[in-house]
Amino acid sequence: MITGQSVFLRPITEEDVDSIYECFQDEEIMYMTGTRNILTKDQIREALSRFSEDSTRCDFAICLVENSRVVGDLAIMEIDLDDKKAIFRIALHRIEDCGKGYGAEAVQLVQQFSFEELQLNRLELQVYSHNIRGIKSYEKVGFKKEGTLRQSLYMNGKYSDEIIMSILRDEYMELKKSY
Repeated sequence: MITGQSVFLRPITEEDVDSIYECFQDEEIMYMTGTRNILTKDQIREALSRFSEDSTRCDFAICLVENSRVVGDLAIMEIDLDDKKAIFRIALHRIEDCGKGYGAEAVQLVQQFSFEELQLNRLELQVYSHNIRGIKSYEKVGFKKEGTLRQSLYMNGKYSDEIIMSILRDEYMELKKSY
């Protein structure tokens, strides 16, 4: 378990299926993450089982410190210990939990785990250009824009760019001094 002020991260379990399923019921969250396929609870269980067998990923539930309620999930994926890099993704499950700082704090905890526990040098993510709140949150915790895959998503009748962002270990260590 990795604990912050408002949220903590713990390994994701089958008990989290209902909360994960909830995010597939929210059109705005689906749009922010560019998700098209609505998964059933059985498909989520199957995916979690598959993920737990994958040594190149770590999946966490994001829970509130005050009551342990699950507010989201995140994954560190494609962990490459030789090149010391990984890809990261996060999703809050309910739109009413957005804008409260839970995601930003969870990202800081993932950075701590990635750079201090896994000893990675680079953590990368992709975010769609229409997800302004997400982009600002990532920038706030040190991610820098590296590139743009122009008009890589067509959803809701519009094209969106896919923005590649990353943070390096040295940048994290410098930022950590200000936390």
